[in-house]
Amino acid sequence: MKSLPRHVEKVEYRQEWFLTCHERWNEAWGTHVCRHLGYIRLVHHNAVNLSSTKLNHSQEFMQVPLGLTTARENTWRTRRGCPSGRIVALKCSECGSRSKSSRIIGGRDVALGRWPWQVSLYLNNRHVCGGSIVAQQWIITAAHCVQNYRSPQLSSWSVLAGIVTHSTTRPQASSSEVKKIIYHQKYNDRTHDYDIALMKLEKPLIYSDSIRPVCLPQYEQELPVGSECWVAGWGHTHPDNTHMPRGLKEAMVPLISTRKCNSSCIYDGDITPRMLCAGYLDGKADACQGDSGGPLVCQTDYTWRLVGVVSWGTGCAEPNRPGVYTKIGAFLDWIHKSIEED
Repeated sequence: MKSLPRHVEKVEYRQEWFLTCHERWNEAWGTHVCRHLGYIRLVHHNAVNLSSTKLNHSQEFMQVPLGLTTARENTWRTRRGCPSGRIVALKCSECGSRSKSSRIIGGRDVALGRWPWQVSLYLNNRHVCGGSIVAQQWIITAAHCVQNYRSPQLSSWSVLAGIVTHSTTRPQASSSEVKKIIYHQKYNDRTHDYDIALMKLEKPLIYSDSIRPVCLPQYEQELPVGSECWVAGWGHTHPDNTHMPRGLKEAMVPLISTRKCNSSCIYDGDITPRMLCAGYLDGKADACQGDSGGPLVCQTDYTWRLVGVVSWGTGCAEPNRPGVYTKIGAFLDWIHKSIEED
């Protein structure tokens, strides 16, 4: 489990972290803060005496907003001290880290544990899409991967975690049965809008160096254009090739602004606020068929975050046709609500 520093909230107009007074703090606020920071759930929270904390002479503190709700529009205010003499400490669920021993082999093939949240979705014993582990029983993928295969065909699905190679026989890996599939009710198979889905597994995954969850983006987090992100998958390595590689492949793809991606020479207005683009306008590298549903991850503050899900594009690695991804930041409330209600 990852231990967060006690600086648990920040004021929007001041980009810095503050200690938070324990007054009015409760479990709901702990859950709110963990989700705001990109974690799926709160693990533990408690009060810490200020006397046991090293403070500087100009230390300021955050006060939990008045009111009974944890709405994000609530105003957090600073104060010079905490009446109770206690501040908040909390732990959120682990995510976004990988084994230090993981490395790239051969430049493009991927070593086991490099992307430990990457999974393969199998339908009738055949790889059809990728996905990402976000919690022990939850996988995020694309709606277009699963929309036609809900209950009662759940028994046809399985999720393979902790693998980088598909063998000719069924891989010897952590294979999990699927309990439930939830895809966004607004998914449009014509425009590819709202292309996101969740899979709930029958049993929790057992985390290891090769099986770990990825973090979600922070609320309202916007990464700069050009940020170096990574996409990985078992899809086609050439647009004209029907053969899928056995080994997991990866590529670094920079983020492209929605404005540029929506220009007349690229996608001409087809990119909605729930999509983002990444790749090269000269067609250098891209995701392709079979990569759908897989992760687009970016590292911020030493933490890997699921920024996008492989969704669509025109061809593979064609000039002026970069990859289009479901923008995870636009679905944070939907993800948390779907997991919480199930």
